[in-house]
Amino acid sequence: MNNDKQDQTKLSTVQVISRAANILRALKDHPQGLSLSKIAKEVGLARSTVQRIVATLELEGFVAAVSSDEGFRLGPELAMLGAAVQSDLREEIRPFLIQLSRQVNETVDLSVLDNGKVLFVDQIIAPHPLQATSQPGASFPLHCTANGKAILAALPIAEVERLLPEELPRYNDHTITSRFELLQELEVVRKEGVAFAKEEHIQGICAVGAVISDQMGNLRAISIPLPSTRFFGREEKLATALRNTCQTINQHLGNE
Repeated sequence: MNNDKQDQTKLSTVQVISRAANILRALKDHPQGLSLSKIAKEVGLARSTVQRIVATLELEGFVAAVSSDEGFRLGPELAMLGAAVQSDLREEIRPFLIQLSRQVNETVDLSVLDNGKVLFVDQIIAPHPLQATSQPGASFPLHCTANGKAILAALPIAEVERLLPEELPRYNDHTITSRFELLQELEVVRKEGVAFAKEEHIQGICAVGAVISDQMGNLRAISIPLPSTRFFGREEKLATALRNTCQTINQHLGNE
């Protein structure tokens, strides 16, 4: 094979990989699945081209067929790969969480968006008799937690509208139950880069939260939960430490 043919083969291979990646990204935004025609429209390719690529992705387990409209969604193989990436990334981020916890002398949590809730995936516990801890694997609502509001503020408004229920559940007298009021607060979070929860979910517990993202744009929230007795009067100090840590992590992940 001459050099021209070799170059053409390499270019063709790279092009197929790029197109497959675009198809997977399109399906990520549509968890209920998309038909071949809709995928083709999303990625700007001919339906026949999409059909060939999707067929290969299905054989490898990267996409799976859904029953309605001959559609496709992301497949189980991606979930397995994603779990491995999450585990690796969690270990990569952990030293920064430990450093933040020591700096502020408080517990630090790492969480992700999962099925409309915030899911705790890691935690550094500070040595205090009075703690505000949530075991990894626990999930909390989005609208009344610092990590939840930080994640909501980082999402497109259409996604926020989809995730929020029509009536926001009330957990106590401090809980925001007005969608309009919450959306206004999220605007402030976007500008300031941090979110606060002041006894809105659990009485006596406050927190500050902010988001980080990897090069693929996957969001994770870092939060500092603590009893209200140690929170009020320290809000800005906690927020500054958290902002600086998130900026350092983003730089480490190559996202800035």
